[in-house]
Amino acid sequence: MRGQRSLLLGPARLCLRLLLLLGYRRRCPPLLRGLVQRWRYGKVCLRSLLYNSFGGSDTAVDAAFEPVYWLVDNVIRWFGVVFVVLVIVLTSSIVAIAYLCVLPLILRTYSVPRLCWHFFYSHWNLILIVFHYYQAITTPPGYPPQGRNDIAMVSICKKCIYPKPARTHHCSICNRWVLALLSGNPPWLNNCVGHYNHRYFFSFCFFMTLGCVYCSYGSWDLFREAYAAIETYHQTPPPTFSFRERMTHKSLVYLWFLCSSVALALGALTVWHAVLISRGETSIERHINKKERRRLQAKGRVFRNPYNYGCLDNWKVFLGVDTGRHWLTRVLLPSSHLPHGNGMSWEPPPWVTAHSASVMAV
Repeated sequence: MRGQRSLLLGPARLCLRLLLLLGYRRRCPPLLRGLVQRWRYGKVCLRSLLYNSFGGSDTAVDAAFEPVYWLVDNVIRWFGVVFVVLVIVLTSSIVAIAYLCVLPLILRTYSVPRLCWHFFYSHWNLILIVFHYYQAITTPPGYPPQGRNDIAMVSICKKCIYPKPARTHHCSICNRWVLALLSGNPPWLNNCVGHYNHRYFFSFCFFMTLGCVYCSYGSWDLFREAYAAIETYHQTPPPTFSFRERMTHKSLVYLWFLCSSVALALGALTVWHAVLISRGETSIERHINKKERRRLQAKGRVFRNPYNYGCLDNWKVFLGVDTGRHWLTRVLLPSSHLPHGNGMSWEPPPWVTAHSASVMAV
C-alpha cells in the first residue's frame, strides 16, 4: 500500500522540487504558488488519514481478500454437514466395493496366509479411520473459559480487539476463540481443529492415506484387467459380459481412481502437518513465527520457538506417549486419552523439561 502511494506521488514530488530549484517563488504567478500550497496541504491531509504504523503488504492482502474470506466462511458454515455426509458416503462405497467386488476375486486367487494378512490389516485400518474421524468431528477443539481473570493474556485478537491467551486464535466460522487453532474449520470435518481434537484429525488423515494407498496398490492388477475389459465394450461383436461383471469392472475402476486421488491430496496434507508437528507449531503459528524470525534476524538475534522440544519429544507430546507401551495402546490402537495440558498453560511434561532447556537455549 505504501509502495503504491509512493509510486503515484513520486512524479508530482519531483516536479515540485524542480520548481523550487528554479526559484518559482520569484518567477511563478501567485495562482501557481497557491496551487502548490494547496497540493502540499492536501498531501499532508491524505497522509494523516491513511497513516497506519501497523500497515504493510500483509494488511493490504488481508483487506483485498476479505470478501473471499467472508464467502468461504459462510459457505463452509452452511455446507459443513453436506461435506461430512459426502465423506461418509464415499468411504462407505469403497468398503462396499471391497466386500462385494474385490473379496470374491481374491478368495479364488490368494493363498491362505496372504488372505489372513489382508483381512487383519484392512479391518485394523478401517477401524482406526472410523474411530478417529468420529472423534475428530464430535470432540470440541477447546475454548478458553469466559469471565476468568487468572489467565495470562499475551496478545490482542485482531477480530475481537481483545486480549487473548497464548496459542489461542479466532475462528471466523465459529466466531469465538479456539485453543491452539490449527488452520480454521475444515469443511469435511464441520468442526474446528484445536487442542483437544488435533490428534484425532491428524490420525484420521494419516490412516485414511494409508488405507487409500493400500487399496490403490492392492487393486492395481484388478484395475488394469477391468479397464481393459471396459475398452472392449464397444467392439463388434460386443463381448458377452453379464450385468454383474460390467458393474464389477466399473466399480474397480471407480475404486482405483478415487483412492489414488485421495491418497495424493490427503497424503500431501498429512506430510505438511507432520512437518508442523515436528517443529512444534500449527499452520497459523508457522506464519507468525516466520515473521518473528525475520524481525529478530534483522536485529541480529535468533528466534526460538518456546513450544519446540525437539522432533521426537514433539511427537511424544502430540501423541500422548509417556511410556514405550503407549506407542501400541495410544497410537496403533484406538485411544481417547486427553492431550497434555489444558490448552492455556503450556508447561511441557516432566520427561521433556530437561531436554527442552537445551533446545531453547540461544
